[in-house]
Amino acid sequence: MTIFCSHCHRPLQAEMTCLPTRAKQARSAPRPFRSTKSASKARRDQINAELQALRSLLPISAQEKERLSYLHTMALVCLRLRGAQLFPPGTLSTAVPHTLGAAPASSKTALYPHSPAGLAPPAGPALGTELLSLLPGFLLVLSADSKLVYISENVAQVLGFSVVELLAQGDTVFDILDGQVGEDVHKKLLLAQEEPGREVTFVSEMRTSKAFRLQHGGNRVVAVCGRFVALHWPPSPSTTAFLALCTPIVQSPTDGEAASQDDVFQSMHLLDMTFIDVTESVAYHLGYHREELVGQSWYSLLHPEDAYLAAAHHRAVALGAGTGTGTAVLRVLRKDRAWTWLRVWARRDSGCITCTCRCLR
Repeated sequence: MTIFCSHCHRPLQAEMTCLPTRAKQARSAPRPFRSTKSASKARRDQINAELQALRSLLPISAQEKERLSYLHTMALVCLRLRGAQLFPPGTLSTAVPHTLGAAPASSKTALYPHSPAGLAPPAGPALGTELLSLLPGFLLVLSADSKLVYISENVAQVLGFSVVELLAQGDTVFDILDGQVGEDVHKKLLLAQEEPGREVTFVSEMRTSKAFRLQHGGNRVVAVCGRFVALHWPPSPSTTAFLALCTPIVQSPTDGEAASQDDVFQSMHLLDMTFIDVTESVAYHLGYHREELVGQSWYSLLHPEDAYLAAAHHRAVALGAGTGTGTAVLRVLRKDRAWTWLRVWARRDSGCITCTCRCLR
């Protein structure tokens, strides 16, 4: 006997039905709505309270604290912690001062709870304002991973940025340098780290304040000369730091601004940078006569540490389009065996390379 479903009139087997199940018919009960607005506000309030507590512990004046944003607060706290790691509180207390000025003993103890009461958290070389003003540039200390650890207060005289404003650019040295030389700087820092005590020098444009750029027409060209030093024994990446003096180079004219003829000389080269001609003014800047340079390679005059950077710009110009151009700041050997800084604008003209060189020192 065949049994048909009273709902769809299809034949059914025993104990079967095509009617919707009670589970399908019953609509699931709606979940109660739980707002996370109060929880989010509580988390924000907690974060704000913690940031305010950290800001209150920074060894700076109350007026400076009021101007600090949360970003600046975190940047300064990270700088202080990196400084405390390399210069532990209570050690080298006569050799390292406060990066950000004096602070009450209670604040110092709170920010560095493991240090004895009354000991200031060191963060860099112990140099007073008077001595810093006599330096030709500002002091810079980096960790083994290129993080900023210490910047002397006189950086404002060179870049127009205060320490706080400079830290807002980023927490590594690459954040304050022109991005075009980042790879070259990274290689030189690695070389210096592999051979502690070896002095390295690199030149780059550093970021400057808007007021500085309006006054000088661009960023500041700075020569960074320093070496890695082991601050504690045994040496390790966590106990070594790159100590450097950053000296500004005479500001060069901006692109399109005509330089004085007393400051520049021009040279023409084959594609391999062999001299084929040079203006007579080279004798005033480098001491060589035209006849002494024609037929020589440009690389024979370059400082060994600048050869890689020069070669990179050389390739970019030589392999570029017919109007390929490039700019670099390099050290060149004078006839009196002294080194002088040149800013070189190079362009490719047909089968040769023309260089316009301006003496910076």
